[in-house]
Amino acid sequence: VQLQASGGGMVQTGGSLRLSCKSSGRTFSIYALAWFRQAPGKEREFLAAISTSGGSTYYGDSVKGRSTISWDGDRTNSKLQLNNLKPEETAVYYCAADTDPYNIMTIRQPRQYDYWGQGTLVTVSS
Repeated sequence: VQLQASGGGMVQTGGSLRLSCKSSGRTFSIYALAWFRQAPGKEREFLAAISTSGGSTYYGDSVKGRSTISWDGDRTNSKLQLNNLKPEETAVYYCAADTDPYNIMTIRQPRQYDYWGQGTLVTVSS
């Protein structure tokens, strides 16, 4: 499985971004796709995940209520809409694919994911 994240850039405080993750290769083996972010000197933080069917979505506390994760069309493109961004959310944003069964706890853990995209930088200016 290969993942390509895009859509990062610079945005002002309170602004919005829509990140995309294109998957290719053995996409039929994906159980769920997730988004994480990592700021310099900090641990990787879970943001959101979506099951392959699209029937289940999960959000981290820091973005719940102001973000939406979704699939496009044939389940090879995942989108993450982020609204009302703050300067402390400046980070590299990664998408990741899970090819093993998960539960509501493990889906939030970076170690659950086998494949990672290269990351896209989001800078929120004050």
